[in-house]
Amino acid sequence: MNPNGFRQLQFNWSGLGCWLTAIAIVWLLGALGLGWLVKSFAVLVILLLLAPIIAFVGFRWWLQRSLIQADCPVCGTRLASLKGVQTPCVNCGTVLLTTDVGFQRSTPDGTIDVDAVEVEVESVEQLPKSSTEQ
Repeated sequence: MNPNGFRQLQFNWSGLGCWLTAIAIVWLLGALGLGWLVKSFAVLVILLLLAPIIAFVGFRWWLQRSLIQADCPVCGTRLASLKGVQTPCVNCGTVLLTTDVGFQRSTPDGTIDVDAVEVEVESVEQLPKSSTEQ
């Protein structure tokens, strides 16, 4: 016969006292007419559980409206930045200003920004003669 046979059959009641105390407090408050206190505590717990979800959805909505992804106008590298922020290009180092549409080169006051245009050169012999020269 095994003398320790009944000792191996044990229940762990350590966490049960905490739950019984909580249930007793809720029952006592309900019996005393303080159910509103229990309900307000439940609403507070629900709001605390929903707050991170609402914050996450709100942050995603704000980020979707504020984040601009476009190419650098100087080197063509794909960049991402928030609207209205000056951002240096990671490839060429040009300081860019983020607008609603994309990126613009940020130039100091008094600087004229010019885009270069390629012009084909034609010799004088190839030009058609005007009617006055004939």
